Amino acid sequence: SRKLMATELQNLSSYDPGATPRGEGKRIGIVVSEWNKPVTGNLLNGAIQTLLKFGVKQSDIAVEHVPGSFELTYGAKKLIEETNPDSVIVIGCVIQGETPHFTFVCNSVTQGITELNILHNIPVIFGLLTTNTLEQAKARSGGRHGNKGDEAAITALKMIALNEKYK
Repeated sequence: SRKLMATELQNLSSYDPGATPRGEGKRIGIVVSEWNKPVTGNLLNGAIQTLLKFGVKQSDIAVEHVPGSFELTYGAKKLIEETNPDSVIVIGCVIQGETPHFTFVCNSVTQGITELNILHNIPVIFGLLTTNTLEQAKARSGGRHGNKGDEAAITALKMIALNEKYK
């Protein structure tokens, strides 16, 4: 029997626009991996278009590219330190089987994002696809399962609102 992925039964681009906070005046950093660029480019476009749709200005979105997923944590750290964002979205794609380091890279990025969330008082959003195949990655970056970039942008806006609630 085939194992279902957590996102198999849902569309990542499905959300209630009325329940999503507006983004006017918010500054968002996005760090994106160049590895698997056809996938990460689609995720980046999805995130940017969703942020714009909810009122974030293009000039308030700082995008940095890093070579691979392992470098995402450092890229996020630099954006936090240098651009004073309200949130940082981390976008990457690691596909099982492309490298024997799949588990190490995924664990490293997950741990790094967790540490950034603890160390800094801004939300760092996990937009890393971790799939078994390129087909699954494509399905989650603008294909039949929507776009995890959209989901990451919505999550950023919701987490900014949570952060502001307690300031």
